[in-house]
Amino acid sequence: MVQDSARTSEDDRPIRAERRRDTMLDAAEGLFITQGYAGTSLAEIVRLSGGSLATLYDIFGNKQGLLHALAIRWRDETKAERAARGEGAGGSNRDVLMGYVRSECAVWQSPRATGLIRILVSEGLRDRNFAIQTYRDLHAPFVAEITNLFVEWSEVGTASIDDPETAAHLFISTISGDTLLGRIFGVKDATLDIAQIANRLEPFFHYYEIS
Repeated sequence: MVQDSARTSEDDRPIRAERRRDTMLDAAEGLFITQGYAGTSLAEIVRLSGGSLATLYDIFGNKQGLLHALAIRWRDETKAERAARGEGAGGSNRDVLMGYVRSECAVWQSPRATGLIRILVSEGLRDRNFAIQTYRDLHAPFVAEITNLFVEWSEVGTASIDDPETAAHLFISTISGDTLLGRIFGVKDATLDIAQIANRLEPFFHYYEIS
């Protein structure tokens, strides 16, 4: 019985560690958004989440590592939510791309997303290495995902895309560029809805023969 209890306790360690990590991330996200990244101390995060500074440093390395972990969690949650809604899959090629449009519009309607993006941009301007890492972890995978779609469509002849990566950048800029800047600067009129983005995509669909 003692051995079984000890084995159970050891098996629970990864679960407890993940819960502790999530609790710290939740506390950090709330404080970063409400009182700013620079205005939040690690001691405040620990007081809100429990644990210790030593544990926080052991998990995240430093404050910037904590912010990076928040960015990765947000990226993964956004992708999982899109998959759960079935967006970016099924239907015609145009339907697939409009699924991404709906997903992006949902993201930019979230105050949480706006808050995190503003913090990431601010820290990226302060630290170029952090900016490059954030680009590679958040934006580059999205570009790669769309590029792979365009490569596949071109290979099977359901689209005519001679430079899939360039087309992917163009698509992403069209669906999020203006809105991203508008949300960062608080300009509500710059936030595009699904119909406006669809209208802007018509020349894209026509040029690359996407239907």
